[in-house]
Amino acid sequence: MSGAERKPRLAVVSPFLSKGYGTEAITIQWITLLADKLEIHLYSQWVEDIDLSRIIWHRIPKMPGPHLLNYIWWFAANQVWRAWDRRFRGLNYDIVFSPGINCFDADAIAVHIVFAEFVRRVRTELRFGRNPIWFWPRLLHRRLYYGLVIFLERRVYANPNIVLIFCSRKTSADLDRFLGRHGPSHVLHPGLDHSAYSSTRRAALRKNARDEFCLAGERFTLLIIGNDWHKKGIRALLDALARLRDLPIDLIAVGRESPAPFQAMAVERNLNGRVRFFPPRKDVEFYYAAADAYAGPSLEDAFALPVAEAMACGLPVIVSREAGSSEIITHGVDGLILEDPTDSAGLAEMIRRLYEDAEFRRRLGERAAETARQYTWERNGRELTSIFEEILRQKSGLSE
Repeated sequence: MSGAERKPRLAVVSPFLSKGYGTEAITIQWITLLADKLEIHLYSQWVEDIDLSRIIWHRIPKMPGPHLLNYIWWFAANQVWRAWDRRFRGLNYDIVFSPGINCFDADAIAVHIVFAEFVRRVRTELRFGRNPIWFWPRLLHRRLYYGLVIFLERRVYANPNIVLIFCSRKTSADLDRFLGRHGPSHVLHPGLDHSAYSSTRRAALRKNARDEFCLAGERFTLLIIGNDWHKKGIRALLDALARLRDLPIDLIAVGRESPAPFQAMAVERNLNGRVRFFPPRKDVEFYYAAADAYAGPSLEDAFALPVAEAMACGLPVIVSREAGSSEIITHGVDGLILEDPTDSAGLAEMIRRLYEDAEFRRRLGERAAETARQYTWERNGRELTSIFEEILRQKSGLSE
Protein backbone atom coordinates (compact mmCIF):
# COMPACT_ATOMS: atom_id res chain seq x y z
CA MET A 1 0.00 0.00 0.00
CA SER A 2 2.06 2.88 -1.16
CA GLY A 3 1.26 6.10 -2.91
CA ALA A 4 3.48 8.63 -4.65
CA GLU A 5 2.26 11.55 -2.49
CA ARG A 6 0.87 10.07 0.69
CA LYS A 7 -0.11 6.86 2.38
CA PRO A 8 -3.69 5.76 1.78
CA ARG A 9 -5.99 7.46 4.27
CA LEU A 10 -8.18 5.31 6.52
CA ALA A 11 -11.09 6.61 8.60
CA VAL A 12 -11.90 4.38 11.57
CA VAL A 13 -15.38 5.02 12.98
CA SER A 14 -15.89 3.65 16.50
CA PRO A 15 -17.75 5.25 19.46
CA PHE A 16 -14.88 4.36 21.79
CA LEU A 17 -11.72 2.28 21.95
CA SER A 18 -10.40 0.52 25.04
CA LYS A 19 -8.63 -2.78 25.61
CA GLY A 20 -11.12 -3.47 28.38
CA TYR A 21 -13.74 -4.44 25.80
CA GLY A 22 -13.49 -7.33 23.34
CA THR A 23 -14.48 -5.68 20.06
CA GLU A 24 -12.59 -2.51 20.85
CA ALA A 25 -9.46 -4.38 21.99
CA ILE A 26 -9.37 -6.20 18.66
CA THR A 27 -9.84 -2.92 16.79
CA ILE A 28 -6.94 -1.31 18.67
CA GLN A 29 -4.66 -4.19 17.72
CA TRP A 30 -5.74 -4.10 14.10
CA ILE A 31 -5.29 -0.37 13.47
CA THR A 32 -2.00 -0.32 15.40
CA LEU A 33 -0.69 -2.99 13.03
CA LEU A 34 -1.73 -0.87 10.04
CA ALA A 35 -0.38 2.47 11.28
CA ASP A 36 2.88 2.13 9.33
CA LYS A 37 1.06 1.49 6.06
CA LEU A 38 -1.93 3.81 6.36
CA GLU A 39 -2.64 7.35 7.51
CA ILE A 40 -5.23 6.56 10.17
CA HIS A 41 -7.90 9.01 11.33
CA LEU A 42 -10.01 7.86 14.27
CA TYR A 43 -13.49 9.28 14.82
CA SER A 44 -14.43 8.40 18.37
CA GLN A 45 -15.93 9.80 21.58
CA TRP A 46 -13.24 8.51 23.92
CA VAL A 47 -10.13 6.40 23.59
CA GLU A 48 -7.57 4.72 25.84
CA ASP A 49 -4.85 2.09 25.53
CA ILE A 50 -3.75 3.31 22.09
CA ASP A 51 -0.70 5.28 20.94
CA LEU A 52 -2.17 8.58 19.72
CA SER A 53 1.19 9.62 18.26
CA ARG A 54 0.57 7.13 15.44
CA ILE A 55 -3.01 8.04 14.59
CA ILE A 56 -5.08 11.22 14.36
CA TRP A 57 -8.01 11.33 16.78
CA HIS A 58 -11.07 13.39 15.86
CA ARG A 59 -12.95 13.61 19.14
CA ILE A 60 -16.74 13.66 18.96
CA PRO A 61 -18.56 14.78 22.13
CA LYS A 62 -20.56 12.23 24.05
CA MET A 63 -24.20 12.91 24.87
CA PRO A 64 -25.03 12.35 28.54
CA GLY A 65 -27.93 10.11 29.43
CA PRO A 66 -29.09 6.65 28.29
CA HIS A 67 -26.92 4.62 25.93
CA LEU A 68 -29.69 4.57 23.30
CA LEU A 69 -29.80 8.38 23.01
CA ASN A 70 -26.02 8.64 22.80
CA TYR A 71 -25.93 5.94 20.12
CA ILE A 72 -28.44 7.87 17.97
CA TRP A 73 -26.44 11.07 18.47
CA TRP A 74 -23.16 9.28 17.73
CA PHE A 75 -24.46 7.68 14.54
CA ALA A 76 -25.48 11.07 13.14
CA ALA A 77 -22.59 13.11 14.58
CA ASN A 78 -19.72 11.03 13.21
CA GLN A 79 -21.10 11.42 9.69
CA VAL A 80 -21.48 15.20 10.17
CA TRP A 81 -17.92 15.48 11.54
CA ARG A 82 -16.48 13.54 8.59
CA ALA A 83 -18.50 15.55 6.08
CA TRP A 84 -17.19 18.77 7.63
CA ASP A 85 -13.59 17.52 7.47
CA ARG A 86 -14.06 16.46 3.88
CA ARG A 87 -15.61 19.80 2.84
CA PHE A 88 -13.47 22.26 4.79
CA ARG A 89 -10.24 20.36 5.58
CA GLY A 90 -9.83 18.34 2.40
CA LEU A 91 -9.80 15.02 4.27
CA ASN A 92 -10.96 12.60 1.63
CA TYR A 93 -10.71 9.05 2.88
CA ASP A 94 -9.61 6.17 0.70
CA ILE A 95 -11.26 3.64 3.04
CA VAL A 96 -13.85 3.99 5.79
CA PHE A 97 -13.70 1.15 8.34
CA SER A 98 -16.22 0.54 11.12
CA PRO A 99 -16.17 -2.09 13.89
CA GLY A 100 -19.91 -2.66 14.11
CA ILE A 101 -22.72 -0.51 12.76
CA ASN A 102 -21.67 3.12 13.13
CA CYS A 103 -22.38 4.66 9.73
CA PHE A 104 -23.97 4.07 6.34
CA ASP A 105 -20.90 4.78 4.19
CA ALA A 106 -18.33 2.23 5.44
CA ASP A 107 -16.22 0.37 2.88
CA ALA A 108 -15.51 -2.39 5.41
CA ILE A 109 -17.24 -3.40 8.63
CA ALA A 110 -16.01 -5.80 11.28
CA VAL A 111 -19.08 -7.77 12.41
CA HIS A 112 -18.72 -8.92 16.02
CA ILE A 113 -22.37 -9.73 16.71
CA VAL A 114 -25.59 -10.14 14.76
CA PHE A 115 -28.15 -8.61 17.10
CA ALA A 116 -31.07 -10.16 15.23
CA GLU A 117 -29.71 -13.61 16.04
CA PHE A 118 -28.86 -12.70 19.62
CA VAL A 119 -32.35 -11.32 20.31
CA ARG A 120 -33.91 -14.41 18.74
CA ARG A 121 -32.00 -16.60 21.17
CA VAL A 122 -32.75 -14.56 24.29
CA ARG A 123 -36.29 -13.46 23.42
CA THR A 124 -37.73 -15.28 26.43
CA GLU A 125 -35.26 -13.58 28.79
CA LEU A 126 -36.31 -10.17 27.41
CA ARG A 127 -39.92 -10.59 28.49
CA PHE A 128 -41.04 -8.32 31.28
CA GLY A 129 -42.70 -11.23 33.05
CA ARG A 130 -39.36 -13.04 33.34
CA ASN A 131 -37.72 -10.13 35.16
CA PRO A 132 -38.31 -8.34 38.49
CA ILE A 133 -40.20 -5.08 38.21
CA TRP A 134 -37.21 -3.03 39.37
CA PHE A 135 -35.36 -4.22 36.26
CA TRP A 136 -38.09 -3.13 33.81
CA PRO A 137 -36.69 0.36 32.98
CA ARG A 138 -33.33 -1.17 32.05
CA LEU A 139 -35.09 -3.95 30.14
CA LEU A 140 -37.20 -1.44 28.18
CA HIS A 141 -34.07 0.51 27.26
CA ARG A 142 -32.37 -2.70 26.17
CA ARG A 143 -35.30 -3.76 23.99
CA LEU A 144 -35.51 -0.35 22.29
CA TYR A 145 -31.76 -0.35 21.63
CA TYR A 146 -31.83 -3.88 20.19
CA GLY A 147 -34.78 -2.93 17.96
CA LEU A 148 -32.91 0.07 16.53
CA VAL A 149 -29.73 -1.91 15.88
CA ILE A 150 -31.64 -4.73 14.17
CA PHE A 151 -33.30 -2.14 11.91
CA LEU A 152 -29.86 -0.77 11.01
CA GLU A 153 -28.50 -4.28 10.43
CA ARG A 154 -31.13 -4.76 7.73
CA ARG A 155 -30.20 -1.47 6.09
CA VAL A 156 -26.41 -1.54 6.37
CA TYR A 157 -25.44 -5.20 6.01
CA ALA A 158 -27.70 -5.64 2.99
CA ASN A 159 -25.41 -3.33 0.99
CA PRO A 160 -23.41 -5.70 -1.29
CA ASN A 161 -20.67 -3.07 -1.76
CA ILE A 162 -19.59 -3.25 1.87
CA VAL A 163 -16.86 -5.78 2.70
CA LEU A 164 -17.73 -7.60 5.91
CA ILE A 165 -15.02 -8.97 8.21
CA PHE A 166 -16.11 -11.62 10.69
CA CYS A 167 -14.30 -12.95 13.76
CA SER A 168 -15.84 -16.38 13.24
CA ARG A 169 -17.62 -18.50 10.66
CA LYS A 170 -20.53 -18.72 13.08
CA THR A 171 -21.22 -14.97 12.90
CA SER A 172 -21.00 -15.10 9.11
CA ALA A 173 -23.56 -17.92 9.07
CA ASP A 174 -25.81 -15.99 11.48
CA LEU A 175 -25.88 -13.01 9.13
CA ASP A 176 -26.47 -15.18 6.07
CA ARG A 177 -29.42 -16.76 7.86
CA PHE A 178 -30.78 -13.36 8.84
CA LEU A 179 -30.31 -11.54 5.52
CA GLY A 180 -29.30 -14.08 2.90
CA ARG A 181 -26.48 -11.68 2.01
CA HIS A 182 -23.97 -12.67 -0.68
CA GLY A 183 -21.56 -9.73 -0.69
CA PRO A 184 -17.78 -9.97 -0.11
CA SER A 185 -16.74 -11.23 3.32
CA HIS A 186 -13.73 -12.60 5.21
CA VAL A 187 -13.22 -14.51 8.47
CA LEU A 188 -10.33 -13.40 10.71
CA HIS A 189 -9.99 -15.23 14.01
CA PRO A 190 -8.49 -12.64 16.41
CA GLY A 191 -4.86 -12.84 17.40
CA LEU A 192 -3.32 -12.90 20.87
CA ASP A 193 -0.44 -11.21 22.69
CA HIS A 194 1.61 -14.27 23.55
CA SER A 195 4.00 -12.30 25.75
CA ALA A 196 1.11 -11.59 28.14
CA TYR A 197 -0.88 -14.80 27.72
CA SER A 198 1.26 -17.90 28.16
CA SER A 199 1.61 -20.88 30.48
CA THR A 200 4.94 -19.51 31.69
CA ARG A 201 3.46 -16.14 32.58
CA ARG A 202 0.51 -17.80 34.33
CA ALA A 203 2.80 -19.99 36.43
CA ALA A 204 4.90 -16.98 37.48
CA LEU A 205 1.83 -15.03 38.61
CA ARG A 206 -0.15 -17.88 40.15
CA LYS A 207 0.95 -17.73 43.80
CA ASN A 208 0.49 -13.96 44.09
CA ALA A 209 -2.86 -14.16 42.30
CA ARG A 210 -4.18 -16.94 44.53
CA ASP A 211 -2.97 -15.10 47.63
CA GLU A 212 -4.54 -11.81 46.57
CA PHE A 213 -7.94 -13.45 46.04
CA CYS A 214 -7.56 -15.50 49.25
CA LEU A 215 -8.02 -18.78 47.37
CA ALA A 216 -7.10 -21.77 49.50
CA GLY A 217 -5.17 -24.56 47.84
CA GLU A 218 -8.08 -26.99 47.91
CA ARG A 219 -10.54 -24.54 46.31
CA PHE A 220 -11.04 -25.18 42.58
CA THR A 221 -11.61 -21.82 40.89
CA LEU A 222 -13.62 -21.19 37.74
CA LEU A 223 -13.30 -17.93 35.82
CA ILE A 224 -15.66 -16.05 33.52
CA ILE A 225 -14.84 -12.67 31.94
CA GLY A 226 -17.21 -10.41 30.01
CA ASN A 227 -19.00 -7.09 29.91
CA ASP A 228 -22.46 -8.64 29.63
CA TRP A 229 -22.66 -11.52 32.10
CA HIS A 230 -26.17 -12.42 30.98
CA LYS A 231 -24.98 -12.91 27.39
CA LYS A 232 -21.92 -14.77 28.65
CA GLY A 233 -24.20 -17.39 30.19
CA ILE A 234 -23.75 -16.73 33.89
CA ARG A 235 -27.24 -17.99 34.71
CA ALA A 236 -26.42 -21.50 33.43
CA LEU A 237 -23.05 -21.33 35.18
CA LEU A 238 -24.66 -20.51 38.53
CA ASP A 239 -27.19 -23.30 38.00
CA ALA A 240 -24.31 -25.69 37.30
CA LEU A 241 -22.49 -24.62 40.47
CA ALA A 242 -25.68 -25.22 42.46
CA ARG A 243 -25.54 -28.83 41.24
CA LEU A 244 -21.95 -29.09 42.49
CA ARG A 245 -22.40 -27.87 46.06
CA ASP A 246 -20.69 -31.02 47.29
CA LEU A 247 -17.42 -29.93 45.68
CA PRO A 248 -15.07 -27.09 46.78
CA ILE A 249 -15.61 -25.06 43.60
CA ASP A 250 -15.68 -21.24 43.47
CA LEU A 251 -16.40 -18.78 40.68
CA ILE A 252 -14.70 -15.48 39.87
CA ALA A 253 -16.73 -13.27 37.51
CA VAL A 254 -14.95 -10.28 35.96
CA GLY A 255 -16.79 -7.44 34.22
CA ARG A 256 -18.07 -3.86 34.39
CA GLU A 257 -21.71 -4.74 34.86
CA SER A 258 -23.42 -4.18 38.23
CA PRO A 259 -23.13 -7.48 40.11
CA ALA A 260 -26.28 -6.89 42.19
CA PRO A 261 -28.74 -9.01 40.13
CA PHE A 262 -26.21 -11.82 39.78
CA GLN A 263 -25.34 -11.74 43.46
CA ALA A 264 -29.06 -12.18 44.09
CA MET A 265 -29.06 -15.18 41.74
CA ALA A 266 -26.16 -16.70 43.67
CA VAL A 267 -27.96 -16.23 46.99
CA GLU A 268 -31.13 -17.82 45.56
CA ARG A 269 -29.03 -20.88 44.68
CA ASN A 270 -27.38 -21.03 48.12
CA LEU A 271 -23.97 -20.19 46.68
CA ASN A 272 -23.10 -17.66 49.37
CA GLY A 273 -19.37 -16.99 49.49
CA ARG A 274 -18.63 -19.16 46.46
CA VAL A 275 -19.21 -16.52 43.78
CA ARG A 276 -17.24 -13.28 43.71
CA PHE A 277 -17.39 -10.37 41.29
CA PHE A 278 -14.45 -8.19 40.30
CA PRO A 279 -13.90 -5.27 37.89
CA PRO A 280 -11.56 -5.58 34.91
CA ARG A 281 -7.90 -4.76 35.40
CA LYS A 282 -5.19 -3.90 32.90
CA ASP A 283 -3.22 -7.05 33.69
CA VAL A 284 -6.16 -9.37 33.03
CA GLU A 285 -3.70 -12.28 32.92
CA PHE A 286 -3.68 -12.00 36.74
CA TYR A 287 -7.20 -13.46 36.76
CA TYR A 288 -6.16 -16.33 34.49
CA ALA A 289 -3.29 -17.09 36.87
CA ALA A 290 -5.68 -17.38 39.81
CA ALA A 291 -8.06 -19.75 38.00
CA ASP A 292 -8.02 -23.51 37.52
CA ALA A 293 -10.39 -23.50 34.53
CA TYR A 294 -12.32 -21.07 32.33
CA ALA A 295 -16.07 -21.49 31.78
CA GLY A 296 -17.81 -19.55 29.02
CA PRO A 297 -21.32 -20.92 28.27
CA SER A 298 -22.19 -17.91 26.08
CA LEU A 299 -25.73 -17.57 24.80
CA GLU A 300 -24.30 -15.67 21.83
CA ASP A 301 -20.73 -14.57 21.15
CA ALA A 302 -19.01 -13.68 17.91
CA PHE A 303 -15.74 -15.01 19.24
CA ALA A 304 -15.23 -14.60 23.04
CA LEU A 305 -11.62 -13.43 23.17
CA PRO A 306 -11.13 -14.36 26.87
CA VAL A 307 -11.60 -18.02 25.91
CA ALA A 308 -8.62 -17.83 23.54
CA GLU A 309 -6.59 -15.87 26.11
CA ALA A 310 -7.31 -18.53 28.75
CA MET A 311 -6.24 -21.24 26.30
CA ALA A 312 -2.98 -19.39 25.62
CA CYS A 313 -2.39 -19.36 29.40
CA GLY A 314 -2.75 -23.13 29.49
CA LEU A 315 -6.13 -23.18 31.22
CA PRO A 316 -8.65 -25.90 30.36
CA VAL A 317 -11.71 -24.17 28.91
CA ILE A 318 -15.40 -24.88 28.54
CA VAL A 319 -17.12 -22.90 25.79
CA SER A 320 -20.57 -23.07 24.28
CA ARG A 321 -21.15 -23.89 20.64
CA GLU A 322 -22.71 -20.40 20.34
CA ALA A 323 -19.31 -18.75 20.83
CA GLY A 324 -17.17 -18.34 17.74
CA SER A 325 -14.09 -19.39 19.70
CA SER A 326 -15.49 -22.94 19.67
CA GLU A 327 -14.28 -23.06 16.04
CA ILE A 328 -10.65 -23.24 17.13
CA ILE A 329 -11.36 -26.02 19.67
CA THR A 330 -11.59 -29.77 19.17
CA HIS A 331 -13.90 -31.15 21.84
CA GLY A 332 -12.08 -33.29 24.37
CA VAL A 333 -8.67 -32.51 22.84
CA ASP A 334 -7.90 -28.85 23.62
CA GLY A 335 -11.16 -27.79 25.26
CA LEU A 336 -14.73 -28.79 26.01
CA ILE A 337 -17.70 -27.60 23.93
CA LEU A 338 -21.17 -27.31 25.45
CA GLU A 339 -23.67 -27.81 22.62
CA ASP A 340 -26.57 -26.09 24.42
CA PRO A 341 -25.54 -23.02 26.47
CA THR A 342 -28.61 -23.40 28.71
CA ASP A 343 -27.77 -27.02 29.60
CA SER A 344 -26.69 -26.48 33.19
CA ALA A 345 -26.67 -30.23 33.89
CA GLY A 346 -24.26 -30.89 31.03
CA LEU A 347 -22.13 -27.93 32.09
CA ALA A 348 -22.00 -29.27 35.66
CA GLU A 349 -20.75 -32.64 34.41
CA MET A 350 -17.98 -30.96 32.41
CA ILE A 351 -16.91 -28.94 35.45
CA ARG A 352 -17.02 -32.04 37.66
CA ARG A 353 -14.77 -33.92 35.23
CA LEU A 354 -12.23 -31.10 35.20
CA TYR A 355 -12.24 -31.01 38.98
CA GLU A 356 -11.94 -34.76 39.51
CA ASP A 357 -9.53 -35.71 36.70
CA ALA A 358 -6.28 -33.80 37.20
CA GLU A 359 -4.49 -35.59 34.34
CA PHE A 360 -7.28 -34.79 31.88
CA ARG A 361 -7.27 -31.19 33.09
CA ARG A 362 -3.50 -30.91 32.63
CA ARG A 363 -3.57 -32.45 29.15
CA LEU A 364 -6.45 -30.24 28.02
CA GLY A 365 -4.62 -27.11 29.19
CA GLU A 366 -1.36 -28.04 27.48
CA ARG A 367 -3.04 -28.71 24.17
CA ALA A 368 -5.11 -25.54 24.50
CA ALA A 369 -1.88 -23.53 24.74
CA GLU A 370 -0.51 -25.28 21.63
CA THR A 371 -3.65 -24.43 19.68
CA ALA A 372 -3.67 -20.79 20.79
CA ARG A 373 -0.10 -20.23 19.60
CA GLN A 374 -1.33 -20.35 15.99
CA TYR A 375 -3.26 -17.10 16.42
CA THR A 376 -1.20 -13.89 16.38
CA TRP A 377 -1.89 -10.23 15.74
CA GLU A 378 0.82 -10.26 13.07
CA ARG A 379 -1.20 -12.85 11.17
CA ASN A 380 -4.27 -10.57 11.45
CA GLY A 381 -2.19 -7.66 10.17
CA ARG A 382 -1.24 -9.54 7.01
CA GLU A 383 -4.85 -10.57 6.46
CA LEU A 384 -6.17 -7.03 6.94
CA THR A 385 -3.53 -5.57 4.65
CA SER A 386 -4.66 -7.93 1.91
CA ILE A 387 -8.32 -7.01 2.43
CA PHE A 388 -7.70 -3.26 2.36
CA GLU A 389 -5.43 -3.54 -0.68
CA GLU A 390 -8.24 -5.28 -2.53
CA ILE A 391 -10.70 -2.54 -1.49
CA LEU A 392 -8.30 0.11 -2.82
CA ARG A 393 -7.94 -1.77 -6.10
CA GLN A 394 -11.69 -2.06 -6.47
CA LYS A 395 -12.26 1.63 -5.74
CA SER A 396 -9.44 2.64 -8.05
CA GLY A 397 -10.99 0.60 -10.85
CA LEU A 398 -14.38 2.22 -10.32
CA SER A 399 -12.87 5.70 -10.45
CA GLU A 400 -11.08 5.14 -13.75
